[in-house]
Amino acid sequence: MKKVTQSVLAKLGFLGLVGLVVCVIYLTYNTYGNFAFAWQIRGKKLLAFLFVALATGFSTISFQTLTQNHFLTPNILGLDSLYVLIQTSLFFFFGGVTMLSQQSLGLFLATIGLMVVASLFLAKFMLGKSQNDLFLLLMIGLILGTLFSSGSTFLQVLMDPNEYDLLQGKLFASFGNVDSQHLIWAMGIILGVSVCLFGLSRTLDVLHLGRDQAINLGLNLPQLQVLLLVLISGLTGTATALVGPVTFLGFIVANVSYQFMGTYKHRVLFVASALLGVIFLVGGQFLVEQVFHLNTTLSVIIEFVGGFYFVGKLIYERKRQA
Repeated sequence: MKKVTQSVLAKLGFLGLVGLVVCVIYLTYNTYGNFAFAWQIRGKKLLAFLFVALATGFSTISFQTLTQNHFLTPNILGLDSLYVLIQTSLFFFFGGVTMLSQQSLGLFLATIGLMVVASLFLAKFMLGKSQNDLFLLLMIGLILGTLFSSGSTFLQVLMDPNEYDLLQGKLFASFGNVDSQHLIWAMGIILGVSVCLFGLSRTLDVLHLGRDQAINLGLNLPQLQVLLLVLISGLTGTATALVGPVTFLGFIVANVSYQFMGTYKHRVLFVASALLGVIFLVGGQFLVEQVFHLNTTLSVIIEFVGGFYFVGKLIYERKRQA
């Protein structure tokens, strides 16, 4: 047991060291002697990277334990599609210039609250005591996501081309235009919810054993499911409202954490997934700025890598079970 613990600590230390090196390189590369100016610009981005990585890792690990499926992410509940519909509706009815010039804190918090309320509505009305209710909720979430996407597409077709162009900039994950006031509130929400999930680590370890075993060991499963969905939606909604949708990031960091750490203890997985998220986000943004010279976006890189990884994992699991 001692060797396993030392091995896990060594792996976490390695991830922490790699994350630190990547962050230092991102902050100091090509500053041309103007480190203070570069720090002012890149420091805010780095804070956004850290907290988005924390939110994405914690929410995806918890959601996959809740659903007992490593291929699912919280996006299946339709939160990303709901965010796109909200932004599209605002740009359609109020105009892109108005929305870009009036990104108020109230609108930011209202977007997060709407995502959490939508998930709570699903959880409250769809989750019961039978085993199939969770899968019914996921199916309805998937259907609602398709409905939200269809509504967004309909409004975008009717939208003025100039407004549509402004909207596209809002719908891609962007760390360069993070509002400082929004970032402070997002940091508080993400940190608070992450602490709650970290405190539930041992409960999640029990839940990972399976539904029947968890109930036999004394867990109030319906109540726990609702609580986890609210916390997960809070993290996912905050990260999405802060920088935009980053669909495949959670899938990548969660599954790499399982493979690299070789354990299902959630305290370890939470830390590992957050560190991996920092490495992927900061490293990806470094490529966007220094290699591709801002000719692409971070979300495009993540979706491209995540898509290949998803297909590769599907093929691997199919061969392993054959």
